[in-house]
Amino acid sequence: MLTVLGSPRRACDGVTRRETLKVGALSALGAFGLPQILEGNEARRTGRPGRAKSVILLYLLGGAATQDMIDLKTAGPADVRGEFRPISTNVPGIQICEHLPRMSRWMHKIALVRSLNHRAGCHNTLPSYTGSELLTPDNTTTRDTFPPSMGSVCELLRAEGNRNRAIDRGAELPDYVYMPCYLGWGQAIRRAGPYGGFLGKRFDPLYTEVSPYKAPGVTTSPGNPATVLGEPRLPDSILAPEVTIDRLNTRRTLSQQLEDNLRRAESQTALDSFDRTQRRAFNLLTSNDIRSAFDLDREDPRLRDRYGRTLFGNCALIGRRLVERGVRFINVTWDLFWDRVQINYDAWDTHTRNFHILKNVNLPEFDRSYSALLEDLQARGLLDETLVVVMSEMGRTPRINGNAGRDHWTYCYGMWFAGGGIRGGTVVGESDGQAAYVKDRPVSPGDVCATIYECLGIDPDMPVHDRSGRPVAAAQGGRAIREIVG
Repeated sequence: MLTVLGSPRRACDGVTRRETLKVGALSALGAFGLPQILEGNEARRTGRPGRAKSVILLYLLGGAATQDMIDLKTAGPADVRGEFRPISTNVPGIQICEHLPRMSRWMHKIALVRSLNHRAGCHNTLPSYTGSELLTPDNTTTRDTFPPSMGSVCELLRAEGNRNRAIDRGAELPDYVYMPCYLGWGQAIRRAGPYGGFLGKRFDPLYTEVSPYKAPGVTTSPGNPATVLGEPRLPDSILAPEVTIDRLNTRRTLSQQLEDNLRRAESQTALDSFDRTQRRAFNLLTSNDIRSAFDLDREDPRLRDRYGRTLFGNCALIGRRLVERGVRFINVTWDLFWDRVQINYDAWDTHTRNFHILKNVNLPEFDRSYSALLEDLQARGLLDETLVVVMSEMGRTPRINGNAGRDHWTYCYGMWFAGGGIRGGTVVGESDGQAAYVKDRPVSPGDVCATIYECLGIDPDMPVHDRSGRPVAAAQGGRAIREIVG
């Protein structure tokens, strides 16, 4: 038996391209509920003049202490200002942390936001992916009533465009790829945000899988993380030795017999969606193009060294390779790995030894990979059409706690953009003298999402319809940050 990209599931709102195809086990397919296709309309495919063709979102899970990265407060009291010094960048008047020297040389391409805030609770990842500040019951729940992520909206637009133009793009890559694993995998939970939500599971991303590890002999504990090593991989992307392409094609033909039976019971519209899901699963399994995107052995070893041979660096490099292949929305998460594999207890959730973790692990590794990504995109002529976004779900407290850490804080923190459609060398918003509250120009997660949509040429007010048919603005009412949209 061959399982393609996942396991069979019953889902009332759709069958994802990753979730299911058991070739040779036709009875299992009969258990699926088939989705209703959302009605497409021209208003959704807006054709706005966006400069970015792709987005790479670098997501720092846990809540990065951005006041120790891009908004240092050296005049504050000792228990606020921290241990790091600011350095000048290549843009006069803009300073960032001394432990981000490579990033400082790219400030002419970067737009900083220092006044991001929300009221949706700590570790709530829903706002940063969707723009919605909906309070979730806890931080380990994702629901099909939640609004869709930005990447899922990109998938929706592709699906509607293909259907309206009667194009079968099943053999192509998806428009939304999420690396290195689903959000929260390292803690054995699922966090909300990166999903199709009320659009249906078929608009979830293509999640990669990973087997993270650390260097031999390294001891880890809370506040003492190791570098996370490994490479993302496509799920079930390698055929079992006994399954040849000919045999796979035969089994695919058998599965098509099931479709003939289903046609008697299901509407043709729903079946067409199932067909596309099945074709995409088959093509992802056998496509040389997508396999090659994840084959880092094809890269120059010197380039791999520049990215850093870490899990985050490898994901960033694959992100560039996916941009070259036309993938529209790529997520790379710096995740926390502890409950499954005890490598990094903290990620960016630095309650303990904040400055030790940032100085010795997080900032040097991030600085290397981020700068290599910008340099690589620029060298290939891709940076001006690729939007690179760095953000977390929240920030850290202005006051340093008794464990030399910073705790949760959503009232003021920072993020930044670079590349396609962004006016570099700019700063938007201002925090107060302790980086505690917004002093000027508040920015919401919805505004960040609206800016990303605007750069992609998607109207932030484009309606997406929830499960009751009610139209909801894609960016949840957010407004593009006009100061930085070029």
